[in-house]
Amino acid sequence: MVRAAEPPDGGWGWMVVLSAFFQSALVFGVLRSFGVFFVEFVAAFEEQASRISWIASIGIAVQQFGSPVGSALSTKFGPRPVVMTGGVLAALGMLLASFATSLTHLYLSIGLLSGSGWALTFAPTLACLSCYFSRRRSLATGLALTGVGLSSFAFAPLFQWLLSCYAWRGSLLLVSAISLHLVACGALLRPPSLAEDPAVGGPRAQLTSLLHHGPFLRYTVALTLINTGYFIPYLHLVAHLQDLDWDPLPAAFLLSVAAISDLVGRVASGWLGDAVPGPVTRLLMLWTTLTGVSLALFPIARAPTALVALAVAYGFTSGALAPLAFSVLPELVGTRRIYCGLGLLQMIESIGGLLGPPLSGYLRDVTGNYTASFVVAGAFLLSGSGVLITLPHFFSCFSAATSRPQDLVTEALDTKVPLPKEGLEED
Repeated sequence: MVRAAEPPDGGWGWMVVLSAFFQSALVFGVLRSFGVFFVEFVAAFEEQASRISWIASIGIAVQQFGSPVGSALSTKFGPRPVVMTGGVLAALGMLLASFATSLTHLYLSIGLLSGSGWALTFAPTLACLSCYFSRRRSLATGLALTGVGLSSFAFAPLFQWLLSCYAWRGSLLLVSAISLHLVACGALLRPPSLAEDPAVGGPRAQLTSLLHHGPFLRYTVALTLINTGYFIPYLHLVAHLQDLDWDPLPAAFLLSVAAISDLVGRVASGWLGDAVPGPVTRLLMLWTTLTGVSLALFPIARAPTALVALAVAYGFTSGALAPLAFSVLPELVGTRRIYCGLGLLQMIESIGGLLGPPLSGYLRDVTGNYTASFVVAGAFLLSGSGVLITLPHFFSCFSAATSRPQDLVTEALDTKVPLPKEGLEED
């Protein structure tokens, strides 16, 4: 274990960034590109498309709702063995799926088993990364999360080529081999032991503390609102453009434009988050507001030029808010509780991700178009940005906010709460 008085802002931390980059690619890149298997599963099992869709939905739900388990295990055993175990489970699920003879087998193998593996990898890796960085935390997080976008471009054509050569069973075997690289990502994790971070008890003690932590609870509400409307363009933009008489290929190309802009936004936002003085929450509120406005403007735009401009704006701003959303959390709860905090945050905010798409589809069925869907999605993001304003030090002067991020939350961390016997009385 590396011992330091404060986050080193580099050193082995850049290897953790590399690990997080590939880990985000191997989890969310696979999830985003898994639609390539959709048609193959429909034909192989002769099931309705809605039932096939549950494979990825179960995997996403298990990944997000199981994040607190991965965080709690990381708090007790460290992130390295937890993430390596998650890599084995993710690969094993894909391996067993290649032998599936019914849709239930896919639900259990990919949805439950691989989803459990993904739950053990994402939150512990990002939490470990946050412990290594303070001044450069936003940039490091932005670089790590670019793996999602880059792998989405690479895996979709790769999986399609694998299907054409090896059919779906052989392709899943190879995806299993690719997923096994999560074990190597986990082996790179070596969390620092910071001298300024006293022991804070076990997972139960940390959970109790967080549930009494007002800023954390408000931040969780904000991200849940943001998550409700965040993914709507990725699900319904192509259908909205087809309602405007666009051909499917140009409509899909517009989504690719948004994805490219998303990559640029993640890196630019990470750099700005470290370079601009003041709490990172201000930048997060700015990008969230701009994302909500761009979503609400989609139904108004009709000209191709205006729609392309909105796609670029949405892609950049939605990508920009992603790394900052993870950078704010250590400033709120400190690195002492980052593992438990990140897991709990992911579990709760997943409610928005699960409710947003069905609500958007319901509004489309009721109104006959996607106008209400995009406007309501934008309203959710604007509501989330309103909640962000209530976080500590949001309106503090710029000169006072240039201190270390850990110093910005001293008042919140010193709040005394009733705790179980296993620790945290010092809080």
